Amino acid sequence: MPARKSDAAGTPAKKASAARKPAAKKAAGGKSAAKSAAARKPAAKKPVAAPVAARKPVKVKAPRPAPARVPGRKERRGVVVSSAMDKTIVVRIDAVRAHDKYGKVVRRSSKLHAHDESNVAGVGDVVRIVETRPLSATKHWRLLEVLAKAK
Repeated sequence: MPARKSDAAGTPAKKASAARKPAAKKAAGGKSAAKSAAARKPAAKKPVAAPVAARKPVKVKAPRPAPARVPGRKERRGVVVSSAMDKTIVVRIDAVRAHDKYGKVVRRSSKLHAHDESNVAGVGDVVRIVETRPLSATKHWRLLEVLAKAK
C-alpha cells in the first residue's frame, strides 16, 4: 500500500482552500459591496396623492334582466333543494319520459350546483339555470332567474 503524505504528528495534510479568506478581508469586501450597491440605486420617490375632486367615481353595475335565450348554452328549469351554501344553490332537474321498450312512464332526476351571485333563490323556488364555464369542481351552471317563489 502506498504511504500517505502526513505531517510530523501523523495526521494527513490539509489543503489550503482558495475560497477561504481571512476575516478582515471578508468584512472589508462586504462593506464595499454594500456601499457600491447603495450608490447605484436611485432614491425612492414618494407617490403624490391625487386631489379628492380629481378621483373617478366608482361604477356600480346595474342588474340586467335575464335573456330570453342564451345561444349555444344548455338551459334547464328545476326546483331548488338546497341554498345553504354561499352563492351556490342545488337544483333538482326532473325528467319524465316513457320507457323505450315497455312504454311505462319513468321519472328520473339529477341535481346540479348553480352559481347564485346575490343569494336570491331559496328552497322550493322554481328557477331557470344556464350552462357556463366551470366555476368550481362541481359548479358548471349559473342562475338566470327565479320563475316562482316557494309558498
